[in-house]
Amino acid sequence: MTARLKAFVAALFCASSLTAAASDCAQFSPGGQPPVVVNQKMRAATQELCYSDFAVLHSGVTKGPLWSAEHLTAEHVDDAKNNTRTNRFFAERKLPPSESAQLSDYKKSGYDRGHMSPAGDRWSKKGMAESFSLANIVPQNPSNNRRIWSRIEEAVRRLTEESGDAYVVTGPLFSGGELQTIGESRVFVPTQLYKVVYLPARELSFAVVVDNSAPTRDYTVKTVHELETMSGLRFPGIPESLKDKRIGGLKGV
Repeated sequence: MTARLKAFVAALFCASSLTAAASDCAQFSPGGQPPVVVNQKMRAATQELCYSDFAVLHSGVTKGPLWSAEHLTAEHVDDAKNNTRTNRFFAERKLPPSESAQLSDYKKSGYDRGHMSPAGDRWSKKGMAESFSLANIVPQNPSNNRRIWSRIEEAVRRLTEESGDAYVVTGPLFSGGELQTIGESRVFVPTQLYKVVYLPARELSFAVVVDNSAPTRDYTVKTVHELETMSGLRFPGIPESLKDKRIGGLKGV
């Protein structure tokens, strides 16, 4: 493992002081408070990207998102059902080429280009096109992406329709000492994927974690506090009183 990789892995598990940065994309987070990276080293080479209906914190170290945030409403979910998927992935021009993934990195890698804020949530043509930016993408096991992860995304959409609206944050987790990369850009392959869901009307928040591996029907429900510990992130917009609530499971997954 290179010194750079070791430094990043160490940063993932190192405690540090919490400093909230101003956000240009506040509309996608509850109370205008986006997720916060709790460690200074993890914030190296990060850039917040504000798209039309979701936001990303991109890492120039992992060459992908640390989180991708969206605020969904029942109307958005309904409109998204009739939106045409573009499938036109592209390297993000807002990022330095040395810090971003390239299309060639995924070629013959064995991994899907896995959306964090899903294409299936996009309710506008512009948002659909933007969601295929590689800044919103991580290397994902193909069967995982197309099976259990797809069912989790659909379950969150159903919850949004039932609840009126939802704040959702999705991203990768990197655990263990040996992390895999793909391509000449050395795009980090997540060991797990997470999704944090906050339903204001129901006063409910929870997290879901899935291994980035060949599919099973298994997923783990975590409390938001547990996910904060695992991820090296904090979610200040979610009330602390809700961060220890746990649901039994997701309908239809």
